[in-house]
Amino acid sequence: MPQLWIGVGSNVDAVQHVRQAVAALRRDFGQLAISPVFRTAAIGFEGDPFLNLVVGCHTHLPLVAVLARLNAIEAALGRERRASKHAARTIDLDLLVFGDLVGVFEGKCLPHADILNYPFVLGPLAQLAPQARHPALHASYADLWQERFDTAQRAALEPVDVAWETVMAE
Repeated sequence: MPQLWIGVGSNVDAVQHVRQAVAALRRDFGQLAISPVFRTAAIGFEGDPFLNLVVGCHTHLPLVAVLARLNAIEAALGRERRASKHAARTIDLDLLVFGDLVGVFEGKCLPHADILNYPFVLGPLAQLAPQARHPALHASYADLWQERFDTAQRAALEPVDVAWETVMAE
């Protein structure tokens, strides 16, 4: 079964939407590995800070079914698709990695470019799965985290407690 890594982000009622998204992912995919949650400033627009994390799971589902489930969760949580990538959102679920797939599949580039471009994606992934390897670069996420972002960028991730115990009990 392929390992999935999914980026989760919200800046609209962020704690509530992140908790709801993780609960929905758990219902749809079963047991989850969950990174710490980090607060980060909105990038590219004026807006409330985001909460970001990464979750991991295994699935027997094909890629198209995984993408459909992620889109359905986003829609159920009020995600409005806008022309701009840089806009407020109730929830954003990005499939970062699907097993060892490298390339464009179902219109999605895998592994997701955000892994290497944003500390709020690579940081949680490196904490959750430090020895796991990027499918295209074959470097560990921990090594990529150290190589790609300087000390100030790494320190800018502000941890947030979202009390997962109640979410996981649902």
